[in-house]
Amino acid sequence: MNNFESIIQFINQSPKTELHLHIEGSLEPELMFKLSKRNKVEIPFKSVEEIRSAYNFTNLDSFLKIYYQGSKVLINEEDFFDLTWEYILRCKQDNIVHTEIFFDPQSHLPRGVSFDTVINGIHKALKKAKDEFNISSKIIMCFLRHLDEESCFDVLNQACNHKDKIIGVGLDSSEKGNPPSKFKRLFEKAIAEGFLTVAHAGEEGPPEYIWDSLNLLKIKRVDHGVQCLNDEKLVEKLVKDQIPLTVCPLSNVKLCVFDKLENHNLKKMLDKGLRVMVNSDDPAYFGGYLNKNLIETSKALNLELLDVKKLIENSFKSSFLNDEDKKKWLKKIN
Repeated sequence: MNNFESIIQFINQSPKTELHLHIEGSLEPELMFKLSKRNKVEIPFKSVEEIRSAYNFTNLDSFLKIYYQGSKVLINEEDFFDLTWEYILRCKQDNIVHTEIFFDPQSHLPRGVSFDTVINGIHKALKKAKDEFNISSKIIMCFLRHLDEESCFDVLNQACNHKDKIIGVGLDSSEKGNPPSKFKRLFEKAIAEGFLTVAHAGEEGPPEYIWDSLNLLKIKRVDHGVQCLNDEKLVEKLVKDQIPLTVCPLSNVKLCVFDKLENHNLKKMLDKGLRVMVNSDDPAYFGGYLNKNLIETSKALNLELLDVKKLIENSFKSSFLNDEDKKKWLKKIN
């Protein structure tokens, strides 16, 4: 067996965790089409193939346009259950034993879909995942950063009724022109309410956005963070404090953050001692779930087995699992 074959075998067999996954971004064309029929929602596509060919983007904004369009088919609790359950079946296939998923209530509330409908559908599927497959999970609610801070406070208040289900809050959507400083008060309130915080930063935005997310939003993890290499002082801090960076390689290429996977900076980040890991982001749109991200990235960047193992270990270490569970899974990898 050659080196790459043994890496593929290790990826497939190793238990894994995923920390950067937007549940709405796992909406496969087949399910979108099925739900549009079930809920009688008009979508501008006549077939599954048409949807699939529309999953082509040039940047984050052109992706978000179809992402929000697709979300329109999600209306009832059953829809959010089905969406989440389909992702869980992928987890089982990829040997993901723990997942921490994002959801975007602000994509649904303006359409008249209640917060309870969204969270209950997702939560029921995750509970079933625990009961049937022993896959554990955490839920993180994201704010849409292109909206104003005021409207986010309303959503935060609703999240407070579901502290038994939601462990933290995050920040996603278009980064450019929407700095973390815009949400300082919001995140202070979220922390006061007991939520953990994470934020998308340094994907398309500059390293300053990572600094501000750390200093103003007090985040525990940086989602993406690939622009950190443009700031040596920032790299030093991230290494020293071992702040996790949830990198999404196939997503970065699909959104033209890197022109091709071979030019991704993940290996450089790893070599500098940054606590990086691999995730799938919006897998239905970006052409691959976790194992595919790991396998294709390993091949493109000539990663060694030890590199891949480190990525998987980093993921468990950076999760919001308790220390006992982390130790248990890290032991299994070894």
